[in-house]
Amino acid sequence: MNDFLNQIELVGDWLTSSQQWSGDDGIPHRLAEHLTYSGTSLVFATLIGLTFGLLVGHTGRGAFAVASVANLARAIPTFGLVVLVVTVAGLSTTPVLVALVALAVPPILINTFEGVRGVDPDTRDAARGMGMTGWEVLLKVEVPMALPLILLGLRVAAIQVVATATVAAYPGLGGLGRFIVDGLARNNYELVIGGSAVVVMLALVVQAVFTALRRLVVSPGLQPSATKS
Repeated sequence: MNDFLNQIELVGDWLTSSQQWSGDDGIPHRLAEHLTYSGTSLVFATLIGLTFGLLVGHTGRGAFAVASVANLARAIPTFGLVVLVVTVAGLSTTPVLVALVALAVPPILINTFEGVRGVDPDTRDAARGMGMTGWEVLLKVEVPMALPLILLGLRVAAIQVVATATVAAYPGLGGLGRFIVDGLARNNYELVIGGSAVVVMLALVVQAVFTALRRLVVSPGLQPSATKS
C-alpha cells in the first residue's frame, strides 16, 4: 500500500513539475501531437463510416458486406497493422493514421447502419406519402431518428482512438505514448504511469464532451437504451 501511495505521489510531482509543461517533450506539445493523430483519424473514419452506414442503412443493400468488413477490421491488431504499414510505406504518420482509421470505422459504421435501419418503416412510408424524395427521407427523417446511435458510435470510436493513439510512439513518432515508450526504455515507471494517467484523463474528457453533446442535440425520448460498438 505504501509503495502504491509513493507511486501516486511521484506521478503527482511529475504532473505538476514545470519541466513537464514546456518544450518539445512537455505535456502540451505531446498532447497536441496526440490530438492531431486522433483528430485526423477520426475525420477520415467518420467520412467512411457515416457514408457507408447511411447508404447501406437507407437502401438495405450490402448489409452483410458491412457487417463482415466491420468484424474483420475489429479483428486486426492495431499495433500489428502499424508495424505492417511501416514495413511497406516507411516511417511516417501514415501507418498510425491507417491503423487508427481501421480501429475507428467499425463502431461508426455499425452504429450508423443500425440506427438508420432501425427507423420505423411506417415513419418512412409516412414521409414518402408526404412527397419526400429518398434523400429527404434520409436527411430529414432517418438521420434525426438515428442520431443517438450515430453519436454513440462516434463516442466509442473517439475514446478508442484517443486511448490507442499511443501506438504512434512505437515507430518513433510523438504523442502521449512517447512518455510510456521512453519510460519503459529507461525503466522510469514514474514517466510510464504519468503518461498513462494523461491518456486516461484525455479519454475521460472525450467521454464527457460526447455525453454533453448528446444531451444538447438528442431529445430524451431518443436516448439509446443499449450500447452498440
